Amino acid sequence: MEGKNFTKQQPALELQQPPSLPPPSPLRKIIMVASIAAGIQFGWALQLSLLTPYVQLLGIPHTWAAFIWLCGPISGMIVQPLVGYYSDRCTCRFGRRRPFIAAGTALVAIAVFLIGFAADIGVASGDDAHKTPKPRAIAVFVVGFWILDVANNMLQGPCRAFLADLSGDNNKKMRTANAFYSFFMAVGNVLGYAAGSYTHLYKIFPFTSTKACDVYCANLKSCFFISIFLLLTLATIALITVKEVVISAPEPETTDGLGKDGKRPIPFFGELFGALKDLPRPMWILLLVTCLNWIAWFPFLLFDTDWMGREVYGGKVGEGTAYAHGVRAGALGLMLNSVVLGVVSLAVEHMSRGLGGVKRLWGVVNILLAVCLAMTVVITKKAESTRHLAMVRNGGVVPSQPDAGVKIGALTLFAVLGIPLAITYSVPFAMASIFSSSAGAGQGLSLGVLNLAIVVPQMVVSVASGPWDALFGGGNLPAFVVGAISAAASAVFALFMLPSPPPDAPSLRIPAGGFH
Repeated sequence: MEGKNFTKQQPALELQQPPSLPPPSPLRKIIMVASIAAGIQFGWALQLSLLTPYVQLLGIPHTWAAFIWLCGPISGMIVQPLVGYYSDRCTCRFGRRRPFIAAGTALVAIAVFLIGFAADIGVASGDDAHKTPKPRAIAVFVVGFWILDVANNMLQGPCRAFLADLSGDNNKKMRTANAFYSFFMAVGNVLGYAAGSYTHLYKIFPFTSTKACDVYCANLKSCFFISIFLLLTLATIALITVKEVVISAPEPETTDGLGKDGKRPIPFFGELFGALKDLPRPMWILLLVTCLNWIAWFPFLLFDTDWMGREVYGGKVGEGTAYAHGVRAGALGLMLNSVVLGVVSLAVEHMSRGLGGVKRLWGVVNILLAVCLAMTVVITKKAESTRHLAMVRNGGVVPSQPDAGVKIGALTLFAVLGIPLAITYSVPFAMASIFSSSAGAGQGLSLGVLNLAIVVPQMVVSVASGPWDALFGGGNLPAFVVGAISAAASAVFALFMLPSPPPDAPSLRIPAGGFH
């Protein structure tokens, strides 16, 4: 399947530079734009590590919390395609993508202020500082949290589309650009987890500790101050130093609202459904592989530290210290995972050449992902066995730490998972950019459509994993097993059905619908 043809009843591809595409930009400009991912991911890491306990401090009910965390996939489903669509058509003199990146950065700053100062604003407007729940603080937090998720999704789509624009029609440079984006995501993860784990960071900003905001809250404020400073710095440098070339402008409308061709322009949602309807075959297969891939990833990404606390360390929430020790060990595992993610991201191009192409690389690492998720069962059973033996030796006392071999095995699993994660963060986006560029589609809308194959599995896993796990007696293993099966399926589709991208010619212009 590696040599599968891309055209049907076409003897040869037209090897000429499309007049609407600028030449590829220097690598340093691509790296500057990709570095914005470090600022974005720094904030995501803080959300994952600090905001759940903060929610509990404000007294947000569990049912509310579920609705709050749905913001991520919902905003990703709507905002990224919407922003991508309008950024493809933006005629602002500052460029197509840069205005959206600047607006997203400004919204992040506003959201961080609302989240960090939610308790202070709540007390200032009438909340009791010594009682929970704090309804006014909760309202401010919810507004800030939703703005933050919308702003992050507003940033990510145009950043990746900007990288595709800067890559021109050079497929190798597109893959390299997305690999650097993945690398800077890993950098942001490491910085975010490190900042979130340092409990005395608030001493750098002593004004953050107030009557309404305890030490934990002050530390969260301090982390977000650093996050917004990093994002503002990276985004400002990139937007000032990397000038954007407007590739094309929409056709002008006539006085009666019709386009030059006499047809009325289709609104966004009509365009989105039209884009889905007219997707070439490689994009549909890419969406399928991406969807299966993220069904595999989300159970682990959502419950990795909980798995460490429950299954590996044998703890229970609120009972003893075993669960807390496991969660901290899981945080260390995430740090190792991010380090491996960063290193592998820089080697994606070399790995793809060694394995004979990016689709083979993606298929192979999905097999590795399936094996790793299946290994969670082995590690869990080994932890239960060694814990039972320790209880027999200690007269029924449950140990607070698992066997050293079990701990090393679990942490190694976290680290190894950084390999397929690096590919997941780079290869699908590069392939979507290559396919959409060859088919003449807009990068922004095409990457927004690809994002649908990510957020829909996230919503399905978020809603279904709890009842699914409960059906088999609780715990995280049932969802992990489903993830392993899904990863294996995504590997099969990637290896045997997904077409290879066009070869790295100076330019390969393939008519829309020409992929078969």
